[in-house]
Amino acid sequence: MERIALFPGSFNPFTIGHENIVNRSLTMFDKVIIGIGINSEKSNDNAQKNLAEIENKYKNEPRVKVITYNTLTADVVKKENATCIIRGIRNDVDLKYESEIAQVNYTLFNVETIFLLASPELKKISSSLVRELQKFGKNITDLLP
Repeated sequence: MERIALFPGSFNPFTIGHENIVNRSLTMFDKVIIGIGINSEKSNDNAQKNLAEIENKYKNEPRVKVITYNTLTADVVKKENATCIIRGIRNDVDLKYESEIAQVNYTLFNVETIFLLASPELKKISSSLVRELQKFGKNITDLLP
């Protein structure tokens, strides 16, 4: 049986922290699906651009698939025949938030979530921080793959 993991997020933008989680996931799973969720509470103006950039990044890695979706993440897990959801955890705030979602996904949909702790040197990087730096014209090259 093929082991497939879904790595969902807004990825606005896709950072070196996200890349690290994908690369580590590839050591545990046969395939990783990067799911760009269209979240009604976040700006999704860049979803198609992000999709193209992430697809280009992994164009030579056949075990990575990039999709967009606007439904429940648990529904995408089932549709894509994934075995679980992968989430990166940077700090205790992430853990609390992601744990609540993981409990719902398991209780209501029988979908497991696996947490990967952020590498220490990357745990301060967030898409929000990168967007803020970019907004003020700062160089973000080192924060992107």
